[in-house]
Amino acid sequence: MHTADATPAPDTALRLPRPRSGSAPFPDSAELPGSADPPPFRLVATDLDGTLLRTDLTVSARTRAALALADRAGARHLVVTGRPAASCREFLVAIGYQGLAVCGQGAQLYDASADRLLFSAALDLDLARAVVKRTEEELGGRPLELAVVTAAPENRFVITPRFTDRMRPDWGLVGSREELWAQPIEKVLMRHRELPDGRVAAAAALAGGDEVSVTHSEKGMIEVLPAGVDKAVGLGRAAERMGFAPEDTIAFGDMPNDIPMLKWAGYGVAMGNAHPGLIAVADEVAPDHDEDGVAAVLERVYGRP
Repeated sequence: MHTADATPAPDTALRLPRPRSGSAPFPDSAELPGSADPPPFRLVATDLDGTLLRTDLTVSARTRAALALADRAGARHLVVTGRPAASCREFLVAIGYQGLAVCGQGAQLYDASADRLLFSAALDLDLARAVVKRTEEELGGRPLELAVVTAAPENRFVITPRFTDRMRPDWGLVGSREELWAQPIEKVLMRHRELPDGRVAAAAALAGGDEVSVTHSEKGMIEVLPAGVDKAVGLGRAAERMGFAPEDTIAFGDMPNDIPMLKWAGYGVAMGNAHPGLIAVADEVAPDHDEDGVAAVLERVYGRP
């Protein structure tokens, strides 16, 4: 699955909030089962940005070693990311990832081994425009900056001029928001330069009602997706195909879009850099993603190499 290419660094102390009702803690390293016993969790579900990836968008040698440790114990690794498949492919290739991945906040099921999408949900254009209009009305007429992710397989990120100050070469730029609706899309992203993300997210959720799903995955990016799409739905779809249940799963994340995933999993881990909303529902808070928090937990769960 992944190659172990360095000796792990020493553990960082983990901060433990109150476990969720009904959750069961996994054993300490001294109580771990022997090699002939099944692993405490058979599925390791991880977000990418802010979780598995460091700030420089790399996966550390220690984390690779910890994933390989889980693999040898009989566990499978499943990436569950907000990035569309086209955007996360390079990161999966870099770590030698094989098998299914959940992309696009649960809107896509991607077969990394065959480099093909097995499932992809689209967002109705007229509905997307209506939700944007109603969200701005909820915000007192304050205009939003917008972006869209175009439909698969292209999944191109296209933005209005003031959406970001850091334009990337692979992004598309439109002169007016009307150009955003020129082709099929999978999601809309909203931001406001002055208003806090929480207020924009609340307005979008109120404006969208049960017609869309609204989530917050990154600072300055409120996402509007097809109704019923979230990471729990995507994780559940992939886990069923792989033969795993929630109680088999340990999940790692850092932002509010990971809340459904952590609630679905048998055990949920928030990173030390996580949003307070995610920490509130987690069973455990691991070290920061730049301090190899995923590795620190996996080493304890599956035994140090």
